[in-house]
Amino acid sequence: MNKPHPLYIGLMSGTSLDGIDAVLAKIENAGDTSLLGSISLAFSPELRKALLDLQSPGPNEIHRENQAANALALAYADAVKQLLTQNDLSPGDISAIGAHGQTIRHQADLANHLAYTHQTLNPALLAELTEIDVIADFRSRDLAAGGHGAPLVPAFHAQQFDADKNIAVLNLGGIANLTLLPKDTEVKGFDCGPGNMLMDAWIAEQQGHTFDENGTWASQGKVNQALLARMMTDSFFAKAPPKSTGRDDFHLEWLQKYIGAENINSEDVQATLLQLTVDSSLQAVLRYAPQTQILIVCGGGARNTALLDLLKTRAKEIFKNSLDIMTSDVFGIDPQLVEGLAFAWLAWAHKEKRPANLPAVTGAKGPRILGACYPA
Repeated sequence: MNKPHPLYIGLMSGTSLDGIDAVLAKIENAGDTSLLGSISLAFSPELRKALLDLQSPGPNEIHRENQAANALALAYADAVKQLLTQNDLSPGDISAIGAHGQTIRHQADLANHLAYTHQTLNPALLAELTEIDVIADFRSRDLAAGGHGAPLVPAFHAQQFDADKNIAVLNLGGIANLTLLPKDTEVKGFDCGPGNMLMDAWIAEQQGHTFDENGTWASQGKVNQALLARMMTDSFFAKAPPKSTGRDDFHLEWLQKYIGAENINSEDVQATLLQLTVDSSLQAVLRYAPQTQILIVCGGGARNTALLDLLKTRAKEIFKNSLDIMTSDVFGIDPQLVEGLAFAWLAWAHKEKRPANLPAVTGAKGPRILGACYPA
């Protein structure tokens, strides 16, 4: 039987709901992954609103969700076609597409096989439109085995960022998650709190922008230490891994609960939310991997200069200059594309029948092959 082509496409649309990252990856037999091309497409306002509205309960959800799943498949297919054209490839050149879908619910803590996570997408339609095998629904198999189904990228991080130093990878998407890669012990990882999500939600409500470019608005404010202290009391931050989170836990109502009746300038709230992301992330590193020497930052938050500057400043204070912070650019990968590459790798692992979860990360009973295949 012929070995599959080593070319895969990864499709990622994250919790920030900003759009689609499509990556073309070459994956060798051992799993080493190299980026060959990429394209990023913003969601249309209509699709973004449809997906955002599905983040909380509402009327006629089944119909609205299926319509959004179809629309997302169409948008994914457009990204794939543009990526193929850009790289002078045809569908037959690609082994499979790894498609994350859009998370609209994540309830991983429910007991007695009641836990679930749901990423909306019509993968059958995506396979039909692209004429390429689609691997999707990566999280549910891990949940069935008692895990959280998240985070899934640590296995890829372990493959990609191997070094003889104690490394941690901080992915700053809508949610912030950590992968701990100590040189002498097993890989660990977990969601550590909000990344860009609360900042995005706050500036959207207050100014109508989808995100705070370069943290400019946050930089105009002053951290409200009392608000920061109240938010840091949330039980999620103290909870031991394995743990995962999402919009189910961190949202505008959550923020308003901690603001309460206090009259705080809106830019000060934004500055405080930026500090929350930085402090909760670094406190997680300090608590679970104080020996970390290098912190690799990726995700859209790596492009927020105010966030990155504060991360470096606070790291010097907390770790006494023993922690070097750099973006994944240093390793030749655009920070925005790391997760897309991870889902290309997860599609490869599925095709190779290789377990791709890490039980020490997710809490699953054991290694499992992730995803479901929708043949072209």
